[in-house]
Amino acid sequence: MGAVRLRRARGSGGDGAVSSPSRPAVPSPEPRTGYRHELYPYSGPDEFLEGTLGFIQDALDGDEAVVVAVPHRKAALLRAELPEHKAVRYVDTTGVARHPGRLIGAWQEWIREHTSQGRPVRGIGESPWEEARSHPEVEQLRYHEWLLNKAFADGPAWWLLCPYDTAGESAAVRELARCHPEIRTADGTSPSQDYDPQAPFAFAPLTHPCDPYDEFVYTQGDLSALREKIAACAQQHGLNGRRLRELHLAATEVASNSIRHGGGRGVLRTWSEDHRMVCEFRDAGYIDDPLLGRSRPDHSQVGGRGLWLVHQLCDIVEIRSTPEAGTTVRLHTHLPG
Repeated sequence: MGAVRLRRARGSGGDGAVSSPSRPAVPSPEPRTGYRHELYPYSGPDEFLEGTLGFIQDALDGDEAVVVAVPHRKAALLRAELPEHKAVRYVDTTGVARHPGRLIGAWQEWIREHTSQGRPVRGIGESPWEEARSHPEVEQLRYHEWLLNKAFADGPAWWLLCPYDTAGESAAVRELARCHPEIRTADGTSPSQDYDPQAPFAFAPLTHPCDPYDEFVYTQGDLSALREKIAACAQQHGLNGRRLRELHLAATEVASNSIRHGGGRGVLRTWSEDHRMVCEFRDAGYIDDPLLGRSRPDHSQVGGRGLWLVHQLCDIVEIRSTPEAGTTVRLHTHLPG
């Protein structure tokens, strides 16, 4: 395959020439034997293009495929600068953009498709930070970034670049640095001094339920009554039809797990906040695998199917679980309008 140089509208001299973009000077990496996860803080569209186009060019020079999963506006910037190339694939993130619990499963599918062809793969993945409208969404996106390290620890060798528009948010960058083993700057790529391998967001306290909230203690034989409690709350906030049926399915799955694995009983709380209906389930059980439910189950898998379904049916799923305090699961469903 002949070398392909990426087109930049700026600095082309106006003659349509194709030239290599300016970009951070990243040293050639050593041969990869595992997963690389790199944070790229940038400011504005020019820096976004410098880092991402350079990353893509290095991949093409090494005969690697690239999977690009970024918000639509950023994808448009790249498409305007990058000639069509069969090694660069843009994936549609519409179905998972505002659902953090579905993102790992999506990446596993995208990477599996390319590594099955025997070709080295890189990815560019910018989480939809601009669309995150609430504290739980932001926290779950950060947790997703950390979980990627665990999800691909034993998988195929590939390299994921995570651009993040700093917009003066130095505190947010520090939090994300805790989730990424490496950081890319104009001086190159270096280990993240703040990286925390111990799940920094897994056990952060949940926010307090909004008053007023309804509470219902359930046990064996109470699932019908539990669904009625949820329907009554949903009706007050205009949630009905398909979305209410999906919430009922997810709630039934979580409550059934409480009865089977959480000491035979649980406590349901329901309330609304920030245009979302929240159903919280508490029980005495313990979930020891933070990735449970985030990957599509295969036909031979035992367990985990129910929580995977819950992530598909709800917009946000928050889970806190320790042997001492038990398990809390919060299901968030966006309200109409």
